[in-house]
Amino acid sequence: MSDVNQIEAAVRTEFGKGAARRTRRDGNVPAVLYGHQAEPQHLSLNAKAFAAILRTHGTNAILNLVVDGKQQLAMTKSVVVHPIRRYIEHADLLIVKRGERVVTDVNVVVTGDAAAGTLVTQEATTLSIEADALKLPESIEVSVEGVEAGTQILAGSIELPAGVTLAGDAEALIVNVIAAPSAAALDEEGEGAAEAEAAEESE
Repeated sequence: MSDVNQIEAAVRTEFGKGAARRTRRDGNVPAVLYGHQAEPQHLSLNAKAFAAILRTHGTNAILNLVVDGKQQLAMTKSVVVHPIRRYIEHADLLIVKRGERVVTDVNVVVTGDAAAGTLVTQEATTLSIEADALKLPESIEVSVEGVEAGTQILAGSIELPAGVTLAGDAEALIVNVIAAPSAAALDEEGEGAAEAEAAEESE
């Protein structure tokens, strides 16, 4: 088994909020490993090592867990990050097997410059795909190079890498290209907003 993203995992025997806090205080991340009809396994991962893997490979990173000397492939299914301190509070890990196809969301990255006088709006930041668990793309690129106003890029029209198929709604709007408003239109909009605000204050 490949040593890429290999990380040691210790089995947790204490549960609950207090136990989770102690795990984090010791520099580890509490995690749960589940899937393939196996009993959920409560683990702890080194926080720095796990964060480094996520920074490099994204939130769909495949892990080669070493638990009690045995190796197990797992996909990072979800990660809870503290909203203020930004440390990882908890992770859910999904057991995967070589050759298995999984459904997950990947980030959409818009590239290129649309035609002059246009405004590009990204309506969705992720795309639901199905692919080999060990060959998940970190992101999907959508090019708007030279695209004219009035163009709408739907999920079903996005070119996907070999072996990757769309798992979500093919009609979902991902990128919308519209005509950019003129300076005069923006000025009129600003004046209208100012007049409306003044009218409200005078009431």
